[in-house]
Amino acid sequence: MPKYTGPDGVLLVDKPSGPTSHDVVNAVRRHFGVKKVGHCGTLDPNATGLLILVLGKATKLSDSLMGQDKVYEGVITLGKETSSFDVDGDILSETPVPPLSCEELTTMALDFKGDQMQTPPMVSAIKKDGVPLYKLARKGIEVERPPRLIHVYYFKITQFQTPDCEFEIACTKGTYIRSIAHDLGQKIGCGAHLKTLRRTVSGSFNVRKAYRLERILEMEIADLSKALIPLDQLRESTLTG
Repeated sequence: MPKYTGPDGVLLVDKPSGPTSHDVVNAVRRHFGVKKVGHCGTLDPNATGLLILVLGKATKLSDSLMGQDKVYEGVITLGKETSSFDVDGDILSETPVPPLSCEELTTMALDFKGDQMQTPPMVSAIKKDGVPLYKLARKGIEVERPPRLIHVYYFKITQFQTPDCEFEIACTKGTYIRSIAHDLGQKIGCGAHLKTLRRTVSGSFNVRKAYRLERILEMEIADLSKALIPLDQLRESTLTG
């Protein structure tokens, strides 16, 4: 009997910390026997939150969905600079955090608003001659990365208790929040890295409407069909999102 190819539509997943985005795609593909499954916008393994999966004919809308704006929340730790700009990297330097208030940090964060050219970090999935940069970085190889135009709609420091800053940021696709964290640390003068990250919004989709991965992997095919956003509604989202 041929494998069930699955219905068409979008599945909103609340990704846990740990698995890669590709791991999530593979888990859904294997569990339901669906051949065509993809995701719209990579989340790092330690990042959580909204991961948009496209199934069947919805994979044709992948680029449109991937290009939509994003909102994230998370924690930036001041005083420690890492090789990857996040908590997974090796600590490169430790510097005392100067006396700061949440208001002062909020003022500094305002400087990140608007158009800017951002150089992707070496520890990223961008490929150089077909090889992901993070694989080169593991070998101690650093290559030139062309800067990319991004736009930050807002960057808010919502709470600060030394050394951790809680934040929320809205930005265009392809923005590296790890780099924003690193650059904030450079601006302050004590270094910083991204401690946690959670994607809450992508285009018109919100993580509040997403299903936890463990719940999805308990579903039957009939449950999956009910959980999917159908193609007609999906096309409207790509036009209005």
